[in-house]
Amino acid sequence: MKKILSLFLCCLMVLTLTGCGGSSGDDITTYTYSSELDIKNLDSSDADDGCSLKAIHAVIDGLTKTDKKGNIVNAVAKSEELSEDGLTHTYKLRKDVKWTNGDPVTAHDFVYAWQRIFRKKGSYYYMFADGIASIEGAQELSDKIDAGEELTDDDLNSMGVKAIDDYTLEVKTTVRVSFFDELMAFPCFFPINEKFCEKQGDKYGKSAKAILGNGAFIMTNWEPGSIAEFKKNEDYYEAKTVKIEKLVMKLVQDPKVAAQSFMAGETDYAPITSDLVDKYKDDESFKQVPDGFLYYLSVNFQNEDLANANIRQAVSLSINRKDLCEKVLKDGSSAATGFIPKGVATSPDGKDFREESGTYITYSQSKAQQALDRGLKELGKSEIKLRITYGTDESPMDVIATYLQNALSKLKGIKVEMVATTKQDRIYNKQKNGDYDLSVTRWGPDYGDPTTFLTIDISTNSNNYGKYVSSDFDNYMGQAASESDVRVRWQELLEAEKILMTDLGSIPVFEKGSATLQNTKVKNLVIKPCNVLSFQYVEKN
Repeated sequence: MKKILSLFLCCLMVLTLTGCGGSSGDDITTYTYSSELDIKNLDSSDADDGCSLKAIHAVIDGLTKTDKKGNIVNAVAKSEELSEDGLTHTYKLRKDVKWTNGDPVTAHDFVYAWQRIFRKKGSYYYMFADGIASIEGAQELSDKIDAGEELTDDDLNSMGVKAIDDYTLEVKTTVRVSFFDELMAFPCFFPINEKFCEKQGDKYGKSAKAILGNGAFIMTNWEPGSIAEFKKNEDYYEAKTVKIEKLVMKLVQDPKVAAQSFMAGETDYAPITSDLVDKYKDDESFKQVPDGFLYYLSVNFQNEDLANANIRQAVSLSINRKDLCEKVLKDGSSAATGFIPKGVATSPDGKDFREESGTYITYSQSKAQQALDRGLKELGKSEIKLRITYGTDESPMDVIATYLQNALSKLKGIKVEMVATTKQDRIYNKQKNGDYDLSVTRWGPDYGDPTTFLTIDISTNSNNYGKYVSSDFDNYMGQAASESDVRVRWQELLEAEKILMTDLGSIPVFEKGSATLQNTKVKNLVIKPCNVLSFQYVEKN
């Protein structure tokens, strides 16, 4: 199999930890992980949040996966043959991979799952299209969905994925995709058992009984908003690598409660917020983990005030990002200087995208006021009001929103209204329906390439809630999507980010670092910024 240097693509961080904390006292067979967020579901056509993706990784393997050292390696795929032109991937599947009901995992399971994402108009169908996986026919399917058309079986069968036989999967792409093997380790490309899924219907992935896996663990219990429990899959094809017998995820846990639970020896991993950092920063269990997420402001361009470039400049210039990170968050986060966080993507010549692209985002209160004055004059107004929407259940959104409120309130000519809600309402109601001005949001990398962030702001992308439209930006992204020369493509992506940041189509705030408490008697917990947290190799002693 063609190897991918995921260490560089994804800013891999593998933590080998060896002390305080730990689940169930001296129990070395159980690993307990605390999460501030809930599991949305385990349906790979719909799950689009970090907690759900971590749970899916625990129970299902795809063609490839992350190994103990953080490299991308074969999983369900035994081998891969790549055609000379780099457009046809032929995967030979292992014959010892079974679903937990005993059914073999076959090439048909991948074809069904991939077609199902388009049939259900799932969260990640765009990842199959040009510019990302670039699978033959996927762009046409995406265009039909975006146009509101219903897909036929013939439409779905036109996509370049085919089961040659039960254990041979053929995938055809329109261009050579250098990070294709890494994409195959992302849940939207995972297989689904058709018979089981169809029997579950709309309930698929929404309870422990409604998910069928082939991975290292089996979900045994899931109480939304409370807890998810998993047991070792004894029939897993690499069962000998799984050292723990039970995995527990404590869901929607307040960081203070998680920290207390950790110190009481009831939890092995606890994320903590900025107000707890000073209390625990000298403890041997304190670890700062770069998680690859970009926290930014989604700008609603349907608001005539924010459609003004000077108003957007004023908002951006008013934020002292360094002060926010170092004096408020204190979790290892760093000020954003562009839309692609450092360490996410590396050029063909080994240069980090962020380093090569440069700095677009700065702070200056005086320049912010000047920009605001220009904008107000252009709008013919003496004052504007902006709503800041944030979820109270997605720390540290409330901290960011309050900081932004204070920053904007220092400018003469802006009044700020705070709109507190939940994550679900923020995304699927207010943002989706354009009922906001500025929304505090975030995005994490799904794979190690600049497009994992840049595609958000393509005018036709379903995640472009603010309706930012730039023909120049779209053109560069379109050129990059069809470009096989990796160096030319890289330059096109650099130009695309430059346009996006000059326009401030989205306003970056900071690159997230996570402050955590981690059991020092645990080793081989593999963390990658690309929404991967692998529990397969965890050991406790």
